[in-house]
This record gives sequence, structure tokens and C-alpha cells, in this order.
Amino acid sequence: MLRPLCSALWVFVVPVWFQIMLLTDPEVESSLLISSDEGATYQKYRLSFYILSLLFHPEQEDWILAYSHEQKLYSSVEFGRRWQLVHERVAPNRFYWSKLGLDKEPGLIHLETSISEGQALYVTCRLQNCTDANKAKPFPGYIDPNSLVVQDEYVFVQVGNGPGRPIYYVSAKRDVFTPMKLPKYTLPKDLHVISTDENRVVAAVQEWNQNETYNLYVSDTSGVFYTLALENVVSSMGVEGNVMVDLYEVAGIKGMFLANKKTDNQVKTHITYNRGRDWRLLQAPSKDLHGNAVHCLLPYCSLHLHLHVSANPYTSGNIASRESAPGIIVASGSIGSELTTTNVSVFITSDAGNTWRQIFNEEYAVLFLDQGGALVSIRHTPLSIRHLWLSFDEGRQWNKFSFTNTPLFVDGVLGEPGEETLIMTIFGHVSHRSEWQLVKIDFRSIFNRRCTEEDYQTWHLHNQVGDIHTNIWEPCLMGVKRIYRKLKPTSRCVMGKSYSVSMTTGPCECTEADFECDYGYERRSNGRCSHAFWFHPSSMSRSCTTGMTFLNSTGYRKVVSNNCTAGVSTEYTARRQQCPSQAPRGLHLVTSEGTLTALCVHCVFFYSVLSMCSLCVFYSVCVFIHSFIYLYVLFRGDGARTSITLDFGDGHALTYSNVSSIEDASNTSTKAVGIYRVSAWGRMAGLGGPPRLYLHVICQLEYIHLSAPFVALRNKEVNLTAVLWPSQVGTVTYIWWIGNNTEVPYPLLCYPTEGVNTVTVQVSAGSSIMQDRKTIAVHEYFRSHLLAFSSNLDEHNPDVPEWRLDVSRVIKNSLIQATSVREDQLLVTVLPGLPTAAEFFLLPDKQLTDGKLSEVLLNALNQNLVQFTLRPGVQVTVYAAHLSRPLDTSQTHSGSAMLMLLSVVVVGLAVFVVYKFKRKIPGLNVYAQMQNEKEQEMMSPADPTVATPPSSQRDLVHSLEILDAESTSQPIGKDGL
Repeated sequence: MLRPLCSALWVFVVPVWFQIMLLTDPEVESSLLISSDEGATYQKYRLSFYILSLLFHPEQEDWILAYSHEQKLYSSVEFGRRWQLVHERVAPNRFYWSKLGLDKEPGLIHLETSISEGQALYVTCRLQNCTDANKAKPFPGYIDPNSLVVQDEYVFVQVGNGPGRPIYYVSAKRDVFTPMKLPKYTLPKDLHVISTDENRVVAAVQEWNQNETYNLYVSDTSGVFYTLALENVVSSMGVEGNVMVDLYEVAGIKGMFLANKKTDNQVKTHITYNRGRDWRLLQAPSKDLHGNAVHCLLPYCSLHLHLHVSANPYTSGNIASRESAPGIIVASGSIGSELTTTNVSVFITSDAGNTWRQIFNEEYAVLFLDQGGALVSIRHTPLSIRHLWLSFDEGRQWNKFSFTNTPLFVDGVLGEPGEETLIMTIFGHVSHRSEWQLVKIDFRSIFNRRCTEEDYQTWHLHNQVGDIHTNIWEPCLMGVKRIYRKLKPTSRCVMGKSYSVSMTTGPCECTEADFECDYGYERRSNGRCSHAFWFHPSSMSRSCTTGMTFLNSTGYRKVVSNNCTAGVSTEYTARRQQCPSQAPRGLHLVTSEGTLTALCVHCVFFYSVLSMCSLCVFYSVCVFIHSFIYLYVLFRGDGARTSITLDFGDGHALTYSNVSSIEDASNTSTKAVGIYRVSAWGRMAGLGGPPRLYLHVICQLEYIHLSAPFVALRNKEVNLTAVLWPSQVGTVTYIWWIGNNTEVPYPLLCYPTEGVNTVTVQVSAGSSIMQDRKTIAVHEYFRSHLLAFSSNLDEHNPDVPEWRLDVSRVIKNSLIQATSVREDQLLVTVLPGLPTAAEFFLLPDKQLTDGKLSEVLLNALNQNLVQFTLRPGVQVTVYAAHLSRPLDTSQTHSGSAMLMLLSVVVVGLAVFVVYKFKRKIPGLNVYAQMQNEKEQEMMSPADPTVATPPSSQRDLVHSLEILDAESTSQPIGKDGL
């Protein structure tokens, strides 16, 4: 990343120890200054483009990619001395070098190229031969802009950033792309890949009900199946508008993370040693900087750290650790009940976060030298300074040194990669108007010898359980005992480049702590993993093919990279079993194009699909209100002296003066869907009468929801409602079918016999045709009652149809367990909207008295006996709603039917108003009665029990099958081009 240092120069990362690259300010000139002798001399190389960012190859030190302001990507294999254009229209920061062992050649580049404003492509090509003939498209089709992430062995893309929820795809080891399977009702608004270390993905997901926090999810080795690791991790917005999640992966210790979690509006720092399986608070230091005792007891008081890593590669962030110095972490933070930005001090740990020491009582930037054998600290201040501090014993003692005679405003520090040596360069300026200055510091003169084996000691990695007083160690982390070699605090010697962190390990027996909950399972308060309310454990066997095998999960999976053996491994490990023989089920009928329309000159191919593959990706982009309309006003004459006024007939008019072209386009934006009478008026004589254009402004139909009562009475009218999104789409045609072949003109039905009936509505708007289907149970009589819930259910209600179906099933099971009602006598439906409400229907046997069963149900509800667990820590209580009393439907309609009847009155009134004033109201929908020759005009009916999809589009989930374990994800492979 580039950072301006003065008016004429930018300094860039040093890729090899003896080379330095300086980049001139593009406003002055476009050049590179390259030094091959540690900055003693420089040679200038002029550029034909302006560099915005550089990316160095991880193995080839002279290979560089340069991104220009014109979205062009250039490459150099001579450390910037010569450049070649690779590709145009490349997305910023979406280009990646190949990874050795995964890609076919080291010179391969992964690119995201822009196609249009909302479309991009993922392509790969060679470094010096990126032609159309040599390009590959690993992902078939378009992806969303700025969504390509290539990290380690994984590749991620996003598809469908339109009105519906986006779908995230992952490819492991450059294999086929498969949708990422988050828990079913995660419904992400945003997703960031945090880590792909050790063949596992850590992703930060902002869910539908979050605004400032993210939830952490961890995957299996495939990167496909995800489980929750930590909720409500704090996030912030970076300087460049990027999202920064307060999660820090500790270098040198595999599986160790620090995270800031918001709990009851307080931010607290947590630590994990097993990749998010378990988290705990940080124990505060026992003494402060002056040796005074610190009284801080868990969990009421703990140590909290700022976890921001500096975006500037030349300055230290709030926290730092190094691969070459395992166990050492330096961070700024505070002690108390929560993280604060006041009274910030600097703390250090030498044993991987078990115990901490305070080293400064104000903010300092701490840097590692000699692979962690020495620490350098510089005061973090906007004031000029001339001193720094040096420690040789992991921050226990600090020696003060002067690095300049004249105080310097420090802009940053240059060090060598890995910081193996004791040479560093501080750069800054004497005053705000002075020239930029470099101060080179060589600490080698302080040391008089190299380190020997006697200078090292062993250190056992462990996790300290409880507080500092109990001092209980857990030596087994990630299934092994790890012993490191570290420099003794009393040794003052140079480790040098030849030093390497040696580590010995010993195996541990597997315990329950080595296993996390598998996909579809959640950890309860008792520590056991139980399946989520939406997950069916048998779904994995139902989704496999006869003759194949599947893994029958125990509800647990071993934490990735955990190396424990024996112990409880057999009890918790999934067992491979043969897929059971199953009869064909779930028959679906779809066209080859997946549409409901066909041209009359074309053949339509139908596919009869069994539920062996149920991945359906639905997404659309609506050219909605505020789409541009181009109108052309044609006339002859002197355009420079002509003024044209366009009147849209709705109170809005636009005037254009000095029209210079015979065909001058008027670029305007409409405010609503409807029919507009556009007139053009000219102030120049001789233009004639005002021409008129009747302009139909429509919007593409994206979503349709058929609202129907769950249960209906025999020989009683049933009102059906089709809710459209967007609500205004222009001219709309409705067609209704009852059962398999009965077409009806109006959505008002009457069923003469008992049974289960299907209703299908098909809506045509412009070029879009969509349909929805519902089933209605018809009975001679039934009893119904509205249900209410404890308020915590609303916080977890995404208000989507699939969620309502799953929760209805859970409520029904809870009612059956609390009463003696048989399963075939009870139906439950959760109603749309908030607050969450539901209705149960009691279908008693005609030979039995149903009054007692109804009384049993209401008594169980009134005594709070009906409860269910929605997710860990969320226990929901079901109540009988007191706003209505039980209705005997042998005498009257159900609660839903009454609401439907009310909606008929409202719609009827709306139809009358529209009929009277329809010429004046844009956005009129036309209901086409297919059997009659005469069209009838009416507004699209609306059900008051159905919540209109809000502007946040939280209800627009086109398909949740890709998130449900019952579905078999169909990979998208390279052969799909």
C-alpha cells in the first residue's frame, strides 16, 4: 500500500534486504527511484502510467504487479525497471499472484475484470501473455463487482448482489465452486474472509439483524460448511471506507485469536486457543507499571485490547506479534469492565496471553528486531521526538537512546522483511514545511557476540484455566503439547538470520474439548451439541444417491488441524454409512431455461427432475423507480434560440434552453410507476401544437407471495391475496388455478368438500411471469386461537416464509409434548410481520368432544408449559393471545378468515376509489380476466396480515435451499463454461 510522505516522494515496501524502491508523487512526475545498495545510491526510471498500488510476488523477488489510476494492471519481472500491460478494466485490489503447488505455473495471475456497472468476471492468465486466447474463466458467468478473493488454497466470489440475498461461492484447492453453507437463517448482508490458515476459513458475517457487529463463522476443510464461533464482534469503518472487524490472528501460535465482542453495550476482549471453539476473557496484570497491586477480578474486570492493525506498513498498529517470536504479543488497551479509548496503556505478554505486564502508561509504537530478540518502542505522538527505547528482555527493562540531535516528526519506520537484523530507518520531517528526512539506525554495535545454545530456553505453550490465583494449566492445545525454543531474557546476543523457531510436539488423547459442533448443530447451555430447530439430521442420508456412502454426523466434528488421537475420538467422529434405498420423491417440472414463457416459434423442453439436485439460484436486478428515460424532441429550426418544456402530466415539468441538436435527448428520471402523458411545448413560433407521448413506466416484477388461509371451512368463501414486490410494476395480469386444472376468474373460492386443496396464482407484468402456490386444508368445522410469544422471538425473526414454516413445526411439536393432542388434530401457522404472532387450528375427531382438547391446550399455554429453544440462550415461551378468545368455527369464521374478510372490504373500497379517479393516478394495475373479452380494472389486492416487503428487502430471499442441509449443493465447475 502506498502512503504519501512528502510533496515529491512516496516510499514503498522493501521486497529484498538490499533493495529499496521510492515512488515519486504523480502530481510532480511519474517515476521510480530504485536502490540496490541499501539506499546509498538511486537510479530513476520513468513510467508511462501513474501507479496506485503495487503487489510483489511472494517467491520471485523481482516480479511486481502495478495498478494504475486508469484501472490498468502492469507487470514487471525486473523489479520495476521495465513494465508490460497485463489487462485493462481490472478491479482495484482484486488481482492476486498464483500460489505454488495449487496453480499450474508461478506466473499465473488471478484477476477480476469489470464488464459493466454491476457485472464482473473472474479470469486467470499468464504474467506476460494475458491475451484472450490464453485466458481462463474458472467461474462460469458473471460475479458481483469487488467480490473476488484469492487467499491460500481458497477462491471466493459473490453472485446476486441485487434485490435478493447474495450467494457466496468457494473453491478449495482450485476445484469446482460450491455455495457456502451458512446456518439456514444467517441471511448475510455482508461477508468478509478473515483467515484461511491451516485449511480452514474464518469468515465475519453481518447478519440481517446486525448493524455495527459481525458474527464469526468457521468452516470445515472444504470451506463449504460453517458453524458459529463468536457472536457480535465489533466492527468499524476504515479510512478508505473498508470494514475493519476487531479480530486479530496471533502470529506464531496456530489457532490463537483475539476478538472484541459487544455484550450488553460493553466491548470486551476475548481470547481463543482452539480456533474459536472456546473463548475466555483476558486476565489483567496483577501489578501496574509502578509495582502497585491491581484489583481486577474476572468476569467483572479484565484486560481489554485495541485490535486494529495499521493500514500504513511503515507504522505500528495497536497490536503486534511475529512468527519468529511465538508467545510475544504487544498491544495497547485498558483495564476495567470494558474497552475504553481513555487511559490507554501498552501491555505485553510473553506466554501467549495467559499473563500480561504493563510496559507504558501511554501509547507507544513497538517494533520487533532480531526476530523478537529485541524490541524498539517509539512514542506515538503528533509532537516531534528524538528518543526511542530498546529492550532485550521482552519488555521487562527499557533503555533510552537518542536517534537524532534535532527533534523529528516521525512519519514511519522502514525495516527489513521479517526484521531479522538490527538495522532500521526512521523517516519524517523537522517541521511541517521542511523536506523529508531519513535517519538510519544500526543497533549492531550494541551487541558483541552471536547467540549460542546456552542462550536459549524451552517454553511450554499452555492455556491457563480460571484466574491468576488458581493457576491451572491446560498443556494440550489443538490436540498436542507444544514446546518452543526462546531466547533467555538475560541473554544479550544477536540471533541473526540463521535463527529458526524450533518446536517439539507430543500427542494428546482426544477429549470433548477437541470437537466443535457440526454444521446444523448448536452448543447448548449444558455443553452438548444439539441440532438446530431448522436442521433435520436425516437430511444428509436423504440427499445422497443409492449405492454411495455418506458421513452420518454425531453432531460433532474435530476442530480443523487438531491432532489429538484415540480418547473419545470414536464416540464423536462421524461414521461413514451406505446411502439408504429410497423411492423417487419430490418431483418437479421446470423448463430448460427456467422460465414460464416461450416464443411461439420455439420448442419448449421440459425436464422432470427428482430431488437429487435441489440447488436453485434466483437473483434479479430491478430497473426500478429513478431509472433513466431518454426522450427525443424532433424539430427543425434554430436550436440555439429555442426553449423546450416537457410536461409529464403529473405536476412535473422540465425546461431546456439553447437546444443545439436536431435530435436532442432529454435525460430525466421518473418518480413513480404509471402512465404519463408527456407534452412538449416550444417558446419559438412555428413549432405547431404540443406533441404528446403516452409513456408507460414499468418496473420488473421480482417477487410474488400468495397469501391464503391455512385452514378453511367447507362451503365458506375464501379470499386469496397476491402480494407483489415491487408493489408498483405497471400493468399486471392475474391467472388463478384451483387444484390441477380448474381456472377461476376471481381470487374468491368456495370448497364443497373436505380435504387438502392447492391454489396457484400466476402474475404477468411486462416480460416477467411469476407464480406461487399454497395448500389449504378444508374442514367441516375447527377451533382456532391466536398465539403470542415472549419478546425475544422478534429479535430473531427474519420474517421470511421458510422461517415461519420451520417455527410453525417447532411450535406444533411443543404443543403436542405439553398436551395430549394428537399430531393429526393440530395445525399451526406463524403469521407474517412483527411482532411475531401465530394461530393454531384444532381439528377434533367428529366422534369426540373437542371442547376438552381446546381447554387442555389453552391451560397449557396459560401455565407457560409450551416453550421451545430457538437457539442457544434463546428460550421462547408461547402464550394464548388475550386480544381474542377461542372461536368455535362451527358457528363463525376463524381469526384468519375474519382478517381476510376485512381485507375484502378494504380492497373493495380501494377499487371504487380507483375506478372513480383512475385516470389521475399513475401506477394503475390491470387485472385481466382471461375468460371474458372485457378487461376489468382494479388495484392489486393487499392482505393486511401480510407485511409489505420493506425497503431493506429483508423479505426478499428468493431461495433458501442453498442454506439448508436438506438440499444438495450443485457445484459450479470449470466444465460449465
